[in-house]
Amino acid sequence: MRALNDAMKLLLAVDTSGKNGSLALARVTAGERAVDVLEVVPLTGGAFSAQLVPQIAAVLERHGHTKNDLGAFAVANGPGSFTGLRVGLAAMKALAEALQKPMVPISLLESVACGGSGQGRVFAVLDAGRGDVYVGDYDIDRQTPLCARMHSERLLSGKAFLEEAGGAEAKGKAIITPDAALAAAFLTSGLEVEKIDYPNSAAIARLGWEHLQRGQTVRPEDLEANYIRQSDAEIFSKPTPR
Repeated sequence: MRALNDAMKLLLAVDTSGKNGSLALARVTAGERAVDVLEVVPLTGGAFSAQLVPQIAAVLERHGHTKNDLGAFAVANGPGSFTGLRVGLAAMKALAEALQKPMVPISLLESVACGGSGQGRVFAVLDAGRGDVYVGDYDIDRQTPLCARMHSERLLSGKAFLEEAGGAEAKGKAIITPDAALAAAFLTSGLEVEKIDYPNSAAIARLGWEHLQRGQTVRPEDLEANYIRQSDAEIFSKPTPR
């Protein structure tokens, strides 16, 4: 896989983790932190597999480029929709391998943690459905280029998280979430919470660029989804204890 180099000009970022997704085309320069997002293209949930590759080709054409001009890739690798994540990861793996360009996976929980205004230890929280939440425990230092250092990413029941967030060990930790219902529930429970906009592919591009400049890339064959939760197929395929 070709390393990051001065010739790199375009970064493609994709997020297909949720009900709706997006892709972003950004201009970058090696050695500089600035990311110039040229365009963010929304993707409609339920049809990612049919939309993604044509939309990538279309956005490149609109800006006078071809896939051969792409220098690197950033992709949201979870947590989120099992089907959606597989589509996005498969497309990025195929492009990175074919073009021999670097790629980096980005956790949505890291994106949420960096999307808030908090400093120090924070909880980044996403709705996982079924009464559960995805929780990222991060240290935020906005004086450094890569603002978030992960302590853990877990799946918890909503009740278990409220108990943990209200405990003495979590004192002083802010909660950051893009989910309005979760934010309201946390506020009702007397917790400190910051409601942010849901991160999209532009946020993935900016975080991805920071990771890429530090060489935190993966080979396409090693890229895996960060589901955190097991799929129903995995759960129900396990043998029942006798």
